[in-house]
Amino acid sequence: MTTLKDYFETTKGFGVFSTADQNGVVDSAVYSRPHIMEDGTIAFIMNDRLSHQNLQSNPHASYLFREGAEGFNGKRLFLTKVGEEQDSALLDQLKRRSYSGEKPYQGPKFLVFFKIDKELPLIGPGEEAD
Repeated sequence: MTTLKDYFETTKGFGVFSTADQNGVVDSAVYSRPHIMEDGTIAFIMNDRLSHQNLQSNPHASYLFREGAEGFNGKRLFLTKVGEEQDSALLDQLKRRSYSGEKPYQGPKFLVFFKIDKELPLIGPGEEAD
């Protein structure tokens, strides 16, 4: 059985991270694959933009990951924020890439940690019906 860490380290695809503010106004943004931590939490590197700002008043989020370019395989993760670090050594260690051609973000960066409340396949209800 493939662990979540192995899955995200070896599976290419496209991710969408969604948050909502304290009033329930939803935002979605393209995000890379999460970092799976040894304690079972997952982490995303975030700029101080809307997704990160929403998490300050509402700790709940979801992450949708679609594998490859064809078909409908992937995962849906339902998340709750459990902590964050700003401009930390661990954040620098986890960076996967930088984007050329895009003006680099000049503000603070955050490594935001989440517990996984539920994991479902991309399509269908998974083990339990929703």
